[in-house]
Amino acid sequence: MKTDIPHIFDRELYLSRQAKASPDDLRSLHDSIGVELRERLSLITRNFENGILIGSELFASTLRDSRKIASLVTRHPQVNEDLNLNGEIYDSIFSVLDLQTINDVPGYLAQIARALKPDGLLMLAFFAGDTLHELRECWLEAEVEVTSGATPRVAPMIGIRELGGLIQRAGLALPVADLDRTTIRHDNAFRLMQDVKSLGFSNPLIGRSQNLVSRRMMSAVAERYQVRFSDPDGRIRATVEIAWVNAWKPHPSQPQPLKPGTAKARLADALKVSEIKL
Repeated sequence: MKTDIPHIFDRELYLSRQAKASPDDLRSLHDSIGVELRERLSLITRNFENGILIGSELFASTLRDSRKIASLVTRHPQVNEDLNLNGEIYDSIFSVLDLQTINDVPGYLAQIARALKPDGLLMLAFFAGDTLHELRECWLEAEVEVTSGATPRVAPMIGIRELGGLIQRAGLALPVADLDRTTIRHDNAFRLMQDVKSLGFSNPLIGRSQNLVSRRMMSAVAERYQVRFSDPDGRIRATVEIAWVNAWKPHPSQPQPLKPGTAKARLADALKVSEIKL
């Protein structure tokens, strides 16, 4: 990977925490995403000969059970972000819950694009958008009050619009993206933060504070969370957004945009309005 890419995430720490995460808690999350993965793959009206999964082996079981991929291998995420993929080997690549902690996103996508055969499929799933925005806001407000400053506490998320441009820049075509938004509820902010830790998703940012979090800070976060994001029954809300993105390696058989001036129908006719010449 390029050495001049700004490093935001501590991949070694993140992957170490993932390896130690609670299997029971992770299974619940993986089962939920696995159902969505299977449904989305079923909507693609073709089968694949040679696929690769970048992610947990639990997702590999989902893909194999779909019977849409004849041969599938699993590649576990690496600290150095090198996918170690050969050129134009696979007709399908699936990256599940890895992209959200990648430092060199353009490089990551470029590796995938090189490894796909023409008309090969890329399917991405990752935490995005407003995931845990409530917790981010409460941490920021509490830290400013308690310490008169702020350090990064919750990882920033990739935006769908930005990713669409990066996918096309990597040389992939026909990107389609949408967000699967879920609101989860907890008894309080302490329980939410404990669950985030047990899943191995605690702060992986390189710029994170190395100081121990004081009891005063934790209480300030929990109090703000309770005031701003609680329901009438006293339980708090937390947003989780999973971004799903499909894209394809270009191929002549794919739909192509018309060249300017070659349209055979007038827009005014389709809209049933009069055309005004300027």
